[in-house]
Amino acid sequence: MADDHDRLDDLFSQYRTDRTQPSAHEAFYHFKEGIEVHIDWEEDILFPLFEERTGMLNRGPTFVMRKEHKQIKGILKKIDTQINAKQFDTQLLEEELLLVLTNHNDKEESILYPGIDAVVDEEETQKVLKKLSH
Repeated sequence: MADDHDRLDDLFSQYRTDRTQPSAHEAFYHFKEGIEVHIDWEEDILFPLFEERTGMLNRGPTFVMRKEHKQIKGILKKIDTQINAKQFDTQLLEEELLLVLTNHNDKEESILYPGIDAVVDEEETQKVLKKLSH
């Protein structure tokens, strides 16, 4: 999942390089789609597994992550709206998104993902990886 964060970060950097160009818009749409899939993986597969194993339902790291996912989706929608309106001055929204994403990804990579690793065995890890690859 951390590798997917890096892949998505690269796409967003491509957009930010020259946000007025069609190739940058394409990078943004791949980024947006990728983030949405990543969020679905977490909310549909990883979070429920973590919550079941730890008993941390409606609290703990997954509770915070879901709130941040809503915030991320909201900012992405605003950027998308501006691009569609050919208003390419999205720098303030980009900075807001980067702030949220940086903090969010750091928490996932330092708290949530290691927490999941600690509560699942190798067989279950393989099952999860198989689900994530579909």
